[in-house]
Amino acid sequence: MTEIFSVIHREFVYLWYYFEIQFRQIFVYWILGMAIGSFISVFAKDKIHGLFAGMKDQKIGLLGIIPACLLGIASPLCMYGTIPVAASFSRKGMRQDWLAAFMTASVLLNPQLIIYSAALGPYALGVRVVTCFLCGCAAGILVFVFYRDREFFSFDSFEERASHDTHPDLLIRYALNFLRNLRATGGYFFLGVLLSALFQRYVPETAVTALFGGSQAWGVLMAATAGVPLYACGGGTIPLLQNWLAEGMSMGSAAAFMITGPATKITNLGALKIALGWKRFALYIAFILCFSFACGMIVNLI
Repeated sequence: MTEIFSVIHREFVYLWYYFEIQFRQIFVYWILGMAIGSFISVFAKDKIHGLFAGMKDQKIGLLGIIPACLLGIASPLCMYGTIPVAASFSRKGMRQDWLAAFMTASVLLNPQLIIYSAALGPYALGVRVVTCFLCGCAAGILVFVFYRDREFFSFDSFEERASHDTHPDLLIRYALNFLRNLRATGGYFFLGVLLSALFQRYVPETAVTALFGGSQAWGVLMAATAGVPLYACGGGTIPLLQNWLAEGMSMGSAAAFMITGPATKITNLGALKIALGWKRFALYIAFILCFSFACGMIVNLI
């Protein structure tokens, strides 16, 4: 019995060691991400959405997908918040290709996730921002080409949700938003750090390299596929990605994971299914998987 307790104690010490190291590496980015995300949500969200709404009467054609993507990335809303806003834009006559670009970029990236991703290093952060931007542009182009004269979205059941940031005191409004962010991401963050510690302790480095490493198509495909079930929250996946990259995951595989993960997050899929219907929803899934795979292969070749 003493020997069993000794083994348990040793494993606990090892896990705590890995957990504590990972926690210290990521914690600052998590707090900073929430602080900046809350600031944008309270003080700049309406301005961002106002800029997008103001594009409606601009005669810039397909080029409008570029500012639409940039504004989508700048928007702090999750997909359940983005779709009602997009619905209101649609009712005011916003182009469908611009909406597709805005929504796709918004679901893939936001200011908070950009700060989180800085923990992965400047190269990985750059890859994430560029590939997510290009994914939004590609979505807008495809909607323009194939649905120019047909309805792509169905927003009939969506109404814009009331804002939670209504307290008259701006500091209190900011603090409440920060606390909501803390509740929404805290559990996933600690779970991600714990999973990373478990991977470091019990999964051999060679296994990660064999699964996600090199520049082979298999590793990229596995990473793109793994992004579907493993992704729950951006902050929670950063510790896992940091660990996998350190143990041999290729940057292309990481790029594929960073696209399929948020794009197929279960809560995002639920909202998109309502807005797209089954046929266009299936096209969306196929597009995300194909684009993430292509991006991963290109990144590995660079």
